[in-house]
Amino acid sequence: MSEDVEGWTIGSPVSILRVSIDVEGAGPRLHTHPYAETFVILGGRARFTLGDEERDGAAGDILVAPPDVPHAFRVVGPETYRAVHIHANERFVTEWLA
Repeated sequence: MSEDVEGWTIGSPVSILRVSIDVEGAGPRLHTHPYAETFVILGGRARFTLGDEERDGAAGDILVAPPDVPHAFRVVGPETYRAVHIHANERFVTEWLA
């Protein structure tokens, strides 16, 4: 589940996803954005693909996918993954790769 807020609707230059996923292995498929996406992890864990690198993120971690870098993540259970994903753009722009 996620709650989306595009920045243009509230006069902000950034857009926000509030994410909560309780299914192990779930997450978005590989994609890019023409701007940076910052992941602020509040709870649980996920394995991120950031370009050619794989990194595990857990509560308290902050990870960044730079502009145009293919990225994805999968929840590593059993805890619910909770995070705020900050898109450095007033609208969501996504190119799905897989």
